[in-house]
Amino acid sequence: MSVKLTQYSHGAGCGCKIAPAVLDRILHQSRSQSHFPNLLVGNASNDDAAVYAINEEDCVISTTDFFMPIVDDPFTFGKIAAVNAISDVYAMGGTPTMAIAILGWPMDKLEPEIAGLVLDGGKAACAEAGIPLAGGHSIDCPEPIFGLAVTGMVKRKHLKQNNTARNGDLLYLTKPLGVGIITTAQKKGIVTEEDVQMAIHSMTTLNKIGALLGPIQEVHALTDVTGFGLLGHALEMAKGSGLTAVIEKSKVPSLPCVPTYLEQKAVPGGTQRNWKSYGHDIQLSQEEDYLLLADPQTSGGLLVAVDPSFQNQFESLMSENGLSLTPIGKMEEKSKVFVKIED
Repeated sequence: MSVKLTQYSHGAGCGCKIAPAVLDRILHQSRSQSHFPNLLVGNASNDDAAVYAINEEDCVISTTDFFMPIVDDPFTFGKIAAVNAISDVYAMGGTPTMAIAILGWPMDKLEPEIAGLVLDGGKAACAEAGIPLAGGHSIDCPEPIFGLAVTGMVKRKHLKQNNTARNGDLLYLTKPLGVGIITTAQKKGIVTEEDVQMAIHSMTTLNKIGALLGPIQEVHALTDVTGFGLLGHALEMAKGSGLTAVIEKSKVPSLPCVPTYLEQKAVPGGTQRNWKSYGHDIQLSQEEDYLLLADPQTSGGLLVAVDPSFQNQFESLMSENGLSLTPIGKMEEKSKVFVKIED
């Protein structure tokens, strides 16, 4: 059956996220976790998932993520949404164990069989991660929505967070930027199929490397780059760690077609919302830099802070796992801004 899912939603992928500044207002009154000492990571910080210690050694990771279609094909949409949700467990240095589905479906507009294809895509992603899609919940709603609630495990000593970077750490990004720009170009009807497939390949690639990074003590901080863009997630890491992230623009990987679509004004609305929310904390080398660096990523890569003494070993490990990485920047003592972009 032929359907264009993106026609039924006002937003797309992680670009649907509420802007960082607005989210902070929503959560402002509910950040205390003092009554739950076993809750090691909750909403008191801006981390990727909640973590609860079940004993002195083992922790449960719990997270959820869902959004509206970022591509037209139902199976692909389901797979992207599932890969994106599972990433939060990897971003804590953990291993996923189980997922349940979250499905909202406009029953008056789209056939149930199309929703079944979305679920099939979610199951395929879970199978690649080695976990069951064990159940879920569905509602009739005005726009199609899909995602997962994911449970994972991590040893307490291997837990990674986004607010534990150290002065001098090198920063790495495991996926190129630009999927928000490409999917916006798709909505405008100016994208090539080859470029769409390139973005889909990135969005459907699991961040399994995160589970390998958990036990490495020289990996000091970890987060995944999603709807707030590289700048937003680097800002969370820098603020939480009390440091400044210095990023070299020329070292940041991006999908090769991105400049073409930026020239044609394929800029997601989420980019502007992101920049309006946090631009005051960031120093750019050129004003237009934010168009890529604040681009909302759906199922983006991991941002990793690594002890510089471990650089060679880290890059070798990445190479062994199919990733050719070089540093995109480093963490420095706090300056006037939390994130500084250099040429």
